[in-house]
Amino acid sequence: MTVGIVAGIVLIVLVVCFIGMYNALVKLRNNRENAFANIDVQLKQRFDLVPQLVNTVKGYATHEKETLEKVTSARAAAMNATTVDEKVAADKALSGALAGLRISLEAYPELKANQNFLQLQNELADIENKLSAARRFFNSTTRELNNACEVFPSNIVAGMFGFKRASMYEATEGRDTLNKAPEVKF
Repeated sequence: MTVGIVAGIVLIVLVVCFIGMYNALVKLRNNRENAFANIDVQLKQRFDLVPQLVNTVKGYATHEKETLEKVTSARAAAMNATTVDEKVAADKALSGALAGLRISLEAYPELKANQNFLQLQNELADIENKLSAARRFFNSTTRELNNACEVFPSNIVAGMFGFKRASMYEATEGRDTLNKAPEVKF
């Protein structure tokens, strides 16, 4: 074999590897976008349930106006968010407002026994569980994309085409809160 043929074969192999790495990066980016779209679907369901929950609670908790307003304004902000980072921040604010609402509701035993409220609360809990699973999947796809953007030799291809490290979906609570066992009171 001549040197030209060997060089040609090596060049073809390198081009095929380059194309393969680029296509893998595109697939990883698209998987991450799809994973966030799944979160968006769950957030939309949550946004649709929040007004029903707020209206049900309003009938019982008329003096909890500030908490209800926080939930309503956080929902509005979340619905108006457009970028992934804006949606993540708005979702964190809404999660915090909903947690505040749950704490306020402890003072209303007759509300906690109301069938409409129980059904809404169960639906919201189901959506929260689905959101949690969607967030884990999103973080998994983000980790895969980040790994591909940082390991050699795909980091070279990533840098050439503008693929960058993406942010994870972080917990809304601080680490101290997450590491503390919940209190159960009767």
